[in-house]
Amino acid sequence: MALVNIPRLDLLQFTKGSDAERQAFIQNIGKAFNETGFVTIANHGISPELISELYQVVKAFFDQPEAVKRKYEFPELAGQRGYTSKGKEKAKDANTPDLKEFWQRGQTIVGEEYSKTDFPDNPLVHELPRFNQVTAEIYKKLEDAGRELLKAIASYLELDRNFFEQYVINGNSILRAIHYFPIDNVETISPDAVRAGAHEDINLITLLIGASADGLEVLTKEGDWFPIKAHGEDIVVNVGDMLQRLTNNKLKSTTHRVVNPPKEQMRNSRYSVPFFLHPKSSMSLASLETCISDDYPKIYEDYTAGQYLDERLREIGLKM
Repeated sequence: MALVNIPRLDLLQFTKGSDAERQAFIQNIGKAFNETGFVTIANHGISPELISELYQVVKAFFDQPEAVKRKYEFPELAGQRGYTSKGKEKAKDANTPDLKEFWQRGQTIVGEEYSKTDFPDNPLVHELPRFNQVTAEIYKKLEDAGRELLKAIASYLELDRNFFEQYVINGNSILRAIHYFPIDNVETISPDAVRAGAHEDINLITLLIGASADGLEVLTKEGDWFPIKAHGEDIVVNVGDMLQRLTNNKLKSTTHRVVNPPKEQMRNSRYSVPFFLHPKSSMSLASLETCISDDYPKIYEDYTAGQYLDERLREIGLKM
């Protein structure tokens, strides 16, 4: 199997480092996002204690009875707030739903007029007050880290370093807590059912806080599946389709999946908490002129972020 460029980068080198360290970070993240679309990030600003509590409250939520969880399921919100039960989401072009259930927390708008249609309230889980508090804190910290990473990406693309700020402050980002539930009898599930089918993320970038078990794999250019393992408390960051469209494929939204464990481990739960950093729906995803040339002609038609999100939510089964 070929070597895969998934470097471990230190965010403090970009936010607090010397000019040389900052430039090295910019080039390293740009090169990795051009080649594989993935990096792991250390010193992202979230303490090990907070991460530990996050996984405790996430487990506590999914441990609740089905009837309690379903109180927080709102199909009219297309899975963008609250609970989404088993059997609802599938990978694009897949026929079988993923083996998971999840909770999504969205943006809390500050200092701007907004529509409740675009930004519904986040439901509060009355049974677990710390769940609400911890997920809100994690949301903010991952959004802050993501904004710094986008400044590095903008610099790599030779844009103003604050290019993305106007779009992602009060943007449509989502924190998702996922439970890949136990399967007591593997023979009862469809042969093609997996924890998360091969897919690309919809958004600009995704920041993933670890996971409680292995299973995340990325598809290489050679067509091999390569396992990704974060170091300790690092976060895994990858390019989403919106950033790929914006850069006319200069930055790669790489296919990835979560595979099923060996049969004897399918009875164990797996938890994962990705943060999908989205811009405002009005942001144009028209490919940047600097990413279009005779060698790299424009591939994509012009979309807004809102149009693209709507299309993809329908493709994955969350919106009718």
